[in-house]
Order: sequence, then C-alpha cells, then structure tokens
Amino acid sequence: MRHPLLLYFLLAVCLFSPLSLTAKADIIDSCESHNYDYLLFGLGIYDIIDDEKAADFRVEYRHGTPFIWEIKPFLAAEVTSHASVWAGAGIYMDLNLTDNVIFTPSFGAGVYAKGSSDLDLGYPLEFRSQLELSYEFENTDRISLGVAHISNASLDEDNPGTEILSLSYHIPFDRIF
Repeated sequence: MRHPLLLYFLLAVCLFSPLSLTAKADIIDSCESHNYDYLLFGLGIYDIIDDEKAADFRVEYRHGTPFIWEIKPFLAAEVTSHASVWAGAGIYMDLNLTDNVIFTPSFGAGVYAKGSSDLDLGYPLEFRSQLELSYEFENTDRISLGVAHISNASLDEDNPGTEILSLSYHIPFDRIF
C-alpha cells in the first residue's frame, strides 16, 4: 500500500504552521466572501509518482452556498488518456489566504473504472482528497494548481492509490449559463 506522503505533508504544514490562532481565524473568516457557483475545467498528469502516467481531464461543478459552516458540495468527473474514469461528489472549503489567493482542501467519494490502464486501484469505490491553491482574478475567474490522491482507503487488500497534479480554470457558473 502506497501512502500519499505529499498530501499528508502539505496538510500538516497547513494545520501546524506557525500562524497564530488569530491569524488562522482571520483566514477562515475571510472564506465567506467568495460564494460563487463555479464550473471548473482541468488538465493534469495522472499517476505522477509511478509509471502509469496519463493525461487527466477534469470537469467539476462547485456549489457556492455553504451547507454547514463554510463547507460546500461539489460534483466531479475525471477521465484519463488511458480511459480511466473517476466520478463522484464531495465537500470543499475555500480559505482566503489573501484577497486573491485561495487555499481549497476537498474530499469526495466516487466510482472508478480503470479503462485500458494497467493501474487497478483495487475497488470500485474510491476516495479523492485534494489540496489546491488558486488565484482569483478581478472578474472572479480563478486559476489553480492542485494535488490529489485517489485510493480505496483499504476497503480492499489491494490499495495502490494514485496521485494527480492538475492545473484548472474556474468560471463562475452564472457567466456561462
């Protein structure tokens, strides 16, 4: 079983950084100002650590209205150039680090099919955890860089997991439709 060491490291840095509790509270309080529904289009590298690298194409709908505290839902689908597919739903939270820089952790569950890839993730139910850093333009469009890990959380004895590095563009939903 491979561990998502990079994601654990980034999460630990965020949680245990030397920011004071007051500064962390200010960052969390600032997340209330960006409650737009977004349609996200992404392109990335699937399985960045191992040998099954493939292009990763992503589309995601992020609902802008929180349902608990500042936690918001999303729907997502990813397809690789090896025809691997992950489709699921989950939750995310936007944390404003500055007026234009947003940190977004997210977690979701979905179904996975390996397609023509040799990478079998071991179970049809797979969980995606992701850390993302975005820049928001004046028109509220965003561009982001994200690192994600998909695994079955040991639901099966075989749990290789995979990591994805992606670049995404977020467009406010109401500007498209």
